[in-house]
Amino acid sequence: MKILITGGAGFIGSEFVTQISEQNNTEITVVDSLTYAGSMENLATVSNNIDFHELDIRNKSGLQKVFKDNQFDWVVNFAAESHVDNSISSASIFLETNIYGTLNLLELSRDYGVEKFLQVSTDEVYGSLMEGFAKEEDRFKTSSPYSASKASAEHFVQAFQETFKLPTLIVRCSNNYGPRQYPEKLIPFFIKKLIANEPVPVYGNGKNIREWMHVSDCARGILQVLQRGILGEAYNISSGEFKENKEIAYTLVDILGKDPKLVEFVSDRKGHDFRYAIDSSKIRDYLGWRPEINLETGLASTVEWYVSNSSRFI
Repeated sequence: MKILITGGAGFIGSEFVTQISEQNNTEITVVDSLTYAGSMENLATVSNNIDFHELDIRNKSGLQKVFKDNQFDWVVNFAAESHVDNSISSASIFLETNIYGTLNLLELSRDYGVEKFLQVSTDEVYGSLMEGFAKEEDRFKTSSPYSASKASAEHFVQAFQETFKLPTLIVRCSNNYGPRQYPEKLIPFFIKKLIANEPVPVYGNGKNIREWMHVSDCARGILQVLQRGILGEAYNISSGEFKENKEIAYTLVDILGKDPKLVEFVSDRKGHDFRYAIDSSKIRDYLGWRPEINLETGLASTVEWYVSNSSRFI
């Protein structure tokens, strides 16, 4: 089995590469442009088991050579610009990478006879929910350029399934956390600030709610969908563990033994969704996936990792 994993040096991608490298009879090729959020250090434990190419998915000619040389069976696309704040300040790179880059991969997968194409998406495509849980068949309601770009990419994936009969799968994941995450995202950003005894800026009143899932659980769910999911289907992957942003901040304060006064409330972000919540009963009922790391245990081990590896990010 030959598999291409794009964005494999990033946070979730590198965890997925680590897990799938343990599978027998799998030849792994990783493509990553190594922007600020990707690092070869994330792949240090599996570097001898993969064929790595430093390549941007916007570079179609470069991708074509990789496809031609390998004749992949499966393609998994993690590659994306993913930080909402960045999409608000400058949206064009999100269009280029998340939409055009995905289109490049879809066209090449079609042209070279790929047997499965899996698109990694986000719970943010459903938008903010004041109550209830979004299911896979629910309508999209995007709020940021980031979520709009991911929703658009999904539409292209579905179009290639319908028009060209490309066998596709989609996963929509809730907020991930864990080791090796670049500290622009909420949890590692807060940890970084607290380690340095700097104020932790919490948007608005801090009551915005997110569903938190450990990266190892997410990657394991994606692998199960890749291996056993029904082609043409989408699967939500989520933990069921919800916390207000201010709760996360104060929990990290407690774990690190810092002064709660370091938590500061600042002006809210534009288009800040109040609550994300997705129903993951489909992957649980049909594929038997369950999260294994609860938030309390996961946060403690994540803080420990950042303290031990502070020189990488801080």
